[in-house]
Amino acid sequence: MREIVLDTETTGFEPNEGHRIVEIGAVELINHMPTGSTYHQYINPERSMPKEAFEVHGLGDDFLRDKPVFKAVGQAFLDFVADSKLVIHNAAFDMKFLNAELGWANLRLLPNHQALDTLEIARKKYPGSPASLDALCRRFGIDNSAREKHGALLDSEILAEVYLELIGGRQPDLVLAHTQPGSKEGAENTWRPKPRDTPLASRLTEAEIAAHTAFIDAMGDNVLWKKLT
Repeated sequence: MREIVLDTETTGFEPNEGHRIVEIGAVELINHMPTGSTYHQYINPERSMPKEAFEVHGLGDDFLRDKPVFKAVGQAFLDFVADSKLVIHNAAFDMKFLNAELGWANLRLLPNHQALDTLEIARKKYPGSPASLDALCRRFGIDNSAREKHGALLDSEILAEVYLELIGGRQPDLVLAHTQPGSKEGAENTWRPKPRDTPLASRLTEAEIAAHTAFIDAMGDNVLWKKLT
């Protein structure tokens, strides 16, 4: 399964107000494992950079002046992502900008169902908790010390680590990706816990045991608990 973890940097918040993409970064995952294949492109937005946006990502007019416009690189971007699932933090924001740029360049648009929103996943998994990329890095102990300013490729690399933690961490995929069912290699490398030499002592009190027994007895002789024990 191929997935593309993706991020963009822009001149502002709304493409319909004349704002443009200035950077795209993307990281390829195969079966939830980074392959080392990436896409990274700075883009000339054909407009000046607002001060507020510059303070976020540090990409100014002088730096972007000699970079290609989106129309010149849009097809190469589409070729890289193809029909793979796009893993994006706050996907609605990036998708509206990508499709605005693709539309202006008369290129194929990306269907919204192609995107998987990690912000939505985080809010469902940890309701009421901060769900920004920095907050999730703190939650999962992911080093983001290099993230002094937003950068599309760096943020994609960090998001790839966050995404793997959100869906359950790397270890299950490390096992599943490198072993085949019934193979000797899988049998040797699949970790199994050893039984304890001495079972753990019960933490139930005598009063709790008596209360539970009375509760079961009150349900009659055919209660499933009695059949199991």
